[in-house]
Amino acid sequence: MTDRRPRTVLAVDGGNSKTDVALVSEDGSVLATGRGAAFLPQSAGVAAAIDVIDEIVARAVPAYRSGVPVADHVAAYVAGADLPIEEERLRDELLTRGHAPDVVVGNDTFALLRAGASGPWGVAVVCGAGINAVGVAPSGAVARFPALGRLSGDWGGGYGLGEEVLWHAARAEDGRGPGTALVDVVRAGFGTATVEEAVIGLHFGELPAEGLHELVPPLLAAARGDAIARGLVERLAEEVTVLGEVAMRRLGLLEEPCEVVLGGGVLTAGDELLMSLVERGYAERAPHAVLVVADVPPIVGAALLGLDRIGAAPEAYERVRGHFLPAQV
Repeated sequence: MTDRRPRTVLAVDGGNSKTDVALVSEDGSVLATGRGAAFLPQSAGVAAAIDVIDEIVARAVPAYRSGVPVADHVAAYVAGADLPIEEERLRDELLTRGHAPDVVVGNDTFALLRAGASGPWGVAVVCGAGINAVGVAPSGAVARFPALGRLSGDWGGGYGLGEEVLWHAARAEDGRGPGTALVDVVRAGFGTATVEEAVIGLHFGELPAEGLHELVPPLLAAARGDAIARGLVERLAEEVTVLGEVAMRRLGLLEEPCEVVLGGGVLTAGDELLMSLVERGYAERAPHAVLVVADVPPIVGAALLGLDRIGAAPEAYERVRGHFLPAQV
């Protein structure tokens, strides 16, 4: 009788700024890791987005050969998988690449939840480039949002906040709105003499749109002494609160302790004002919520969801966490 080959998971965390991949054994050993370009199926197309995964696997996995499975299961939790039809299209494309015979694709917020929660259920709210939330009940029932930006009622996220900063700064500079320190935030952020110069540069593509996201840290700093900036931070805290509250309500979790995992660069930065407002909001509207700031990257959640799928032993989970935790210290 021969020993059974250990099963493996190819975990994928595809985000708006980067894509992480990890090949994990069923005992929790991390066999290979790699990082590549952003995962952008909605702008670059499904095939081009999956090409990013292929390129990372080809670099990171020893003895990789195109079309030959490298794992038993692919657990891909990615940006741009906001609707079930988008998950299905990405899954179909991944299956054609042959990395594994079994593939699950989900939104990257599910990976955040699994990475930060103590078990497989709870609520996660992410505020990074965008904003989104998901909830999973102990029964497996799911609550989620379309997360298509203003079209679906979203407000916040790094780019959305940057646009708000620019809007208020433009109106303050030309006299349509009240004065605000956000004028200086925009000028310094884009290295321009005026807000109008920044607006025109963005309009013609001469300034990078990514610069909007970079306005968030100085916005948070300005909120300590500027009423307009503080108003934006207060509204963001409200959005972070209401997303989690609604997810819990939909799943019937408001009347019992429920972990709410907070993730994404805007929330994990630990801004004192923002986090105090978020904590106050949950205390008032969802008092049984237990707030948890994720201390490991979302690729851990993708790996854990993959281990769930193949039925790994409990000790495998802590081994995966232990591998990635030092990077967060």
